[in-house]
Amino acid sequence: MEILILIVAQWYFSLFFQTFYLHRYAAHQMFTISKFWEFIFTTGTWLSQGASYLNPWVYGTMHRMHHAYADTEKDVHSPKYDKNPLAMLWRTKKIYSAISNGSFPMEERFKSDSPTRFLIEKFYVSWVSRLMWVAIYSYFYYTFATQLWMWLFLPINLTMGPIHGLIINWVAHKVGYRNFDVGDTSTNLMKWDIFMMGEGLHNNHHKRGDEPNFAYKNNEFDPSYPIIKLLSFFGMVRFKK
Repeated sequence: MEILILIVAQWYFSLFFQTFYLHRYAAHQMFTISKFWEFIFTTGTWLSQGASYLNPWVYGTMHRMHHAYADTEKDVHSPKYDKNPLAMLWRTKKIYSAISNGSFPMEERFKSDSPTRFLIEKFYVSWVSRLMWVAIYSYFYYTFATQLWMWLFLPINLTMGPIHGLIINWVAHKVGYRNFDVGDTSTNLMKWDIFMMGEGLHNNHHKRGDEPNFAYKNNEFDPSYPIIKLLSFFGMVRFKK
């Protein structure tokens, strides 16, 4: 039971920081956040993603490229140009690493103005940090796993970020329904997206890239949007007019 609770908790905390901070803020800058809260949310992203932590600035830059080149050969992750999901993930990983070390030929228009690149992120993305998370999760499984087969779930904790990316960037281009005929294969996975915290309303987002609420029709629901509205109420974020 403890392992199930860990996986579910990490699933939703990781998803929220990914959709709220990396996606809607770092990539699309749908609202503004002070440097103090940028630091808090950057650290929250590290705590929730753990070993698969994604640098917010690099994520934002890559995602802008995805929107500009969706489902073309220049798309950083398109199922149209990879044989299988693992091939897409590996290509995305190589582009991510190249952007991180400055070797990727990046157009100026894609470079993200935010969030702030904090010095501590050098630790967050380091192998020391990633191995630390491996040790933490392994100790948790050592403590609570009562059967050997339970250890099969450990890779989920260690690769939570890529798993979320795989569902949206592969599955949400293969199955689902469409509200908009956009110039790519994006789909919506479900009307009430309680499984992917709104990220599954992918076709809606590809049509309305600056809209912080990914739901479009009255019978659709983006569970992250009310949370962001609550953060706005307390002054932690400010929506752009």
